[in-house]
Amino acid sequence: METNEAGLPLVFVHGTRVSATMWQPVIQAIGARHPVAAPDLPGHGARRGEPFTLSGAVEAVVAAIDTLGGRALVTGLSLGGYVALATAGRHPERVAGLVAMGCTAVPRGTLGAVYRGAARLSGRYPQRADRLSAFAFRRALPGPLARAMVAGGLDCAVVPSVVAAVSAMDPLASLSAYPGPVWLVNGERDHFRRDERRFLRACHQGRLVIRPGCGHLGVLADATAVARQVCDAATVVTTGRAPAMASAEGGR
Repeated sequence: METNEAGLPLVFVHGTRVSATMWQPVIQAIGARHPVAAPDLPGHGARRGEPFTLSGAVEAVVAAIDTLGGRALVTGLSLGGYVALATAGRHPERVAGLVAMGCTAVPRGTLGAVYRGAARLSGRYPQRADRLSAFAFRRALPGPLARAMVAGGLDCAVVPSVVAAVSAMDPLASLSAYPGPVWLVNGERDHFRRDERRFLRACHQGRLVIRPGCGHLGVLADATAVARQVCDAATVVTTGRAPAMASAEGGR
């Protein structure tokens, strides 16, 4: 088991069309307490232009974990959350714990159709979609966080392949295959909350955490609070104490 003295390694996984820079405010708030890595996924950031696949994204996360010693707490938001779920399901021995944010909707039915339609538009008009995304980040987040979102570059041309890959995955099966502790973190107003109870039931050791008043991106608005939540999860993992089960809700 990892020790508190060493600090449990942490890996952060970014969302669609952005890059690893989105996590910089949170990583800065964590400071030197933990070794940290934040990879760019295929088709994003420094890897723009590469084809995005879920397997390739999982490989990027595993490579980041391996640079930190081969086992880490993995935190992801949105696409990053789905990739984190897939990584935990495929490589449970490498994932010490999982903080999955804004990713508790099964990508099927009406929601899936809406996002596939939006993805097609993003792929057809990527530069316009990039500008709209930058505007949305400025509206939803404080200045430093909005700047971190765009610092590594935006590329909405990758969105269609991302949506196709996530739509084809089975996140509930990934959770069921992972025996470790899981924190499912949602903003109160996040549309990706739709299936959160099904996700919670799929966890072997799970807790559902609702951030009051927040939307999909709003869960990042307080970088210090996010850093505290991740560090608290790391403490739970290192001490061997399982998170509260079943229907527990609320901030932490």
